[in-house]
Amino acid sequence: MDHLLVVLVLLWGSGLQAEDPVRLVGGASRCAGTLEVKQGEWRPVDATYWTLKEAAVACRDLDCGSAVSTERLNENSRTRVWRIKPDCVRSGSALTDCATSLPSSPNVELTCSDSIRLVNGSSLCSGRLEVKSEQSWSSVCEADFDQQDAEVVCRELGCGAPSVLQGALYGEVEAPMWTKEFQCGGHESTLLDCGRSDSTRSTCSPGKAVGLTCSEPVRLVGGASRCAGTLEVKQGEWRPVDPTYWTLKEAAVACRNLDCGSAVSTTQRKKLFSRPALRISSECVQSGSALRDCASPRPSKYNMDLTCSDSIRLVNGSSLCSGRLEVKSEQSWSSVCEADFDQQDAEVVCRELGCGAPSVIQGALYGEVEAPMWTKEFQCGGHESTLLDCGRSDSTRSTCSPGKAVGLTCSEPVRLVGGASRCAGTLEVKQGEWRQVGESGWTLKEAAAVCRHLDCGSAVSMRHKTYKSGINTWEITSDCVHSGSALRDCVSSQYSYFTMDLTCSDSIRLVNGSSLCSGRLEVKSEQSWSSVCEADFDQQDAEVVCRELGCGAPSVLQGALYGEVEASMWTKEFQCGGHESTLLDCGRSDSTRSTCSPGKAVGLTCSDPVRLVGGASRCAGTLEVKQGEWRPVDTYVSEKVAALVCRALDCGSFVSRETREGSSSRPVWRVTFDCVHSGSTLRECVTPDATYTIMDITCSGQQGAEVMPTGEH
Repeated sequence: MDHLLVVLVLLWGSGLQAEDPVRLVGGASRCAGTLEVKQGEWRPVDATYWTLKEAAVACRDLDCGSAVSTERLNENSRTRVWRIKPDCVRSGSALTDCATSLPSSPNVELTCSDSIRLVNGSSLCSGRLEVKSEQSWSSVCEADFDQQDAEVVCRELGCGAPSVLQGALYGEVEAPMWTKEFQCGGHESTLLDCGRSDSTRSTCSPGKAVGLTCSEPVRLVGGASRCAGTLEVKQGEWRPVDPTYWTLKEAAVACRNLDCGSAVSTTQRKKLFSRPALRISSECVQSGSALRDCASPRPSKYNMDLTCSDSIRLVNGSSLCSGRLEVKSEQSWSSVCEADFDQQDAEVVCRELGCGAPSVIQGALYGEVEAPMWTKEFQCGGHESTLLDCGRSDSTRSTCSPGKAVGLTCSEPVRLVGGASRCAGTLEVKQGEWRQVGESGWTLKEAAAVCRHLDCGSAVSMRHKTYKSGINTWEITSDCVHSGSALRDCVSSQYSYFTMDLTCSDSIRLVNGSSLCSGRLEVKSEQSWSSVCEADFDQQDAEVVCRELGCGAPSVLQGALYGEVEASMWTKEFQCGGHESTLLDCGRSDSTRSTCSPGKAVGLTCSDPVRLVGGASRCAGTLEVKQGEWRPVDTYVSEKVAALVCRALDCGSFVSRETREGSSSRPVWRVTFDCVHSGSTLRECVTPDATYTIMDITCSGQQGAEVMPTGEH
């Protein structure tokens, strides 16, 4: 045993080390070729979802430079491949630890730079420059490196032109220093093709190691200006971007890269000829990564046309339709003083940015600024297409008092059309053009955001409208809505056979509750919302409110249940009979109060409209939920959800569930499990569906259980 150990030590010392489990084969150098990983056996790597961020890990493993490009190779062989999940790689795990076996699929071809890299940067196109010589990486002193050298480096790495060249920009370093001065003409293919002269230094003063930022290789082509056209990103070669799942939030990054203004619209356009495209992960972009770093090659039938504003933008806002106004002139952005800007100017800005009408103009609403100030007063008539089309007169100011830079909020271009009121109808959003919103797996929780945008009341119901031949619609993902983003910022183009009709209540809402059927009651009159004093509101009034909101019968009526309020108070006493369709249909008498004692604003909880029908008792039968109308629920109901139903009906514990065939002519609800498991009610978590199977549930039906009213309202 001791003898064997000695042999192994001697072999290791002689250089027979373990084989590296990552390699590139078939390329022009050891740093280019088809990526293969060894896990028991060598296999190529599946190209799906691979971006430069994952490729950078492979380049690092191989002691090559920066990741330059990835290519998708459509091999016809039946060779099995490794799929390497991006999330696993980004967690810091080794490539081999992230590999799972897969049948044949397109392979990754990868190119890394041979002898230069940028380290510690915010993207693959920024960082401290290091050069490789004799298997060792060295930093470069800025005295030995100039703008022409930087141009060569940025081009070699597949990036755009150099934008910042500054020592210590990306951290100090104790690594060895490159001892030669580069003498590039700017046209060379690689940095080591450049002439070099021996430098007199072997070290470099602190803060003098070259830090370099190259611009992102992004452009818009074929448009009316440099800020409009087909979006292309360079990764090896210039390629169009596939529009799948792209929203204005991702488009805004491209506009910022181009030093254009705000993102105004995106349009999906079918290609006239076959050309490889880049799919850019929206999650990757929103994490702060550069567009190029988030791109993976793949075929696509569509290009994306993007329009950014040329010379205005709103910054630091909560959406693309809000922020501090900046105007561009002579390649520089300036803030505007509110004394030089009025309502008509605001109307032009909001229209130019593709937003709704201005709702708030206020200085310092979106932060103070030390940027230069625009020195002219705008004189818009309100009809102009762009702000710079407006007349201007010289302003006497070159600075602006603190808190006086224009902050502007434009309303969101969202509407409901074709309904009985402005708070009901088919949902449409404007992004370049008005389009209906297609089926996006929405529940009432997402619909509530629309009602809020429109200053309507609570979300009451949602329906699908069917188109036999399909139409171009907007898709809005629920995740984007729940993130707090504006609806317009969340839309992406979609071809759909279904659109959404929503109904919001017109003049009542429950706020600060745990569900849409609970909260502090507010009533709208003359565009203003007011709380109601519990002395002016009784059980019959509560029955009308719960029915108007599409909920079950009132279960709790108590002041201050959902927080105190400083809002104005409703000054009339309601006198409902309990049969009225809406609260404002009820009789009212003038109340003597204009305020309400603390803790006396009406807090109301309505029961969830859930029932079991057709069984031997009220605690057994087909599960139905009411959202506008009673519908059965499809078969995808977990035991956990079924137990919640039994508990909501005061029917004891869950006993069993059974699937059976339903009527093909009757629509059903599909339950979104993540929604229910988050604590939301069933009514808030159902979305329209079409299926032929429904769910029967049996609960234990405790003796003496109090019956919750669940009948029609």
